[in-house]
Amino acid sequence: MASSVAAPLERQLGHIAGVNEMTSASYLGSTSITLQFDLNRNIDGAARDVQAAINAARANLPANLPSNPTYRKVNPADAPIMIIALTSDITIAEKLYDAASTIIQQRLLQIQGVGQVNIGGGALPAVRVEVNPTLLNSFGLGLEDVAQCEPAKCESCEGQLADDHTTADILANDQLLKAADYKPLIVAYRNGAAIRLSDIANVYDGVANIRTAGFLNGKPSIPIVILS
Repeated sequence: MASSVAAPLERQLGHIAGVNEMTSASYLGSTSITLQFDLNRNIDGAARDVQAAINAARANLPANLPSNPTYRKVNPADAPIMIIALTSDITIAEKLYDAASTIIQQRLLQIQGVGQVNIGGGALPAVRVEVNPTLLNSFGLGLEDVAQCEPAKCESCEGQLADDHTTADILANDQLLKAADYKPLIVAYRNGAAIRLSDIANVYDGVANIRTAGFLNGKPSIPIVILS
């Protein structure tokens, strides 16, 4: 994230007039860049320059970014107006985080006076693949072979049923969402036999970032930080 995302953005943002200080922090799957402007600089004009810099840097950013970089006009010294923590005895933390980031956060941002809502303490659900290097080497494979093991996805219809009066498209949902769907994927062939992902890796349902956690009174929780 630091070299492929933060660096191109910093090069463009550094050209903006009135920037007194620029700091950035990169984590697994995310980068945050903070710009401090001169007090004489109009904040709305600075925001337009920031958007223009983001647009200029887009050509140098990875093509597989899940979304374009965004900016917010905030005062880093402002304290949150409210912190809410989600806990549950029957729902796992990743599902709470999913609900908080896709539903609750959007609703809170619609409230007048709310400027920013940050979700922490977890990550979105994801399928995790832990490759066993010993098994990988025993088959004469490398990590690049595993990286290329992606299911083919068809964006068009699978076919049609038609008669003299009606035509119906045949559609199929070929998205793989669970670990059980990924385990049978074929990585390579050796001596005429298929080497599947489950043969060389531990594939399980988990979260995108396993190094984040939140707790409230000793119980796992998802904190929601609301800023004005």
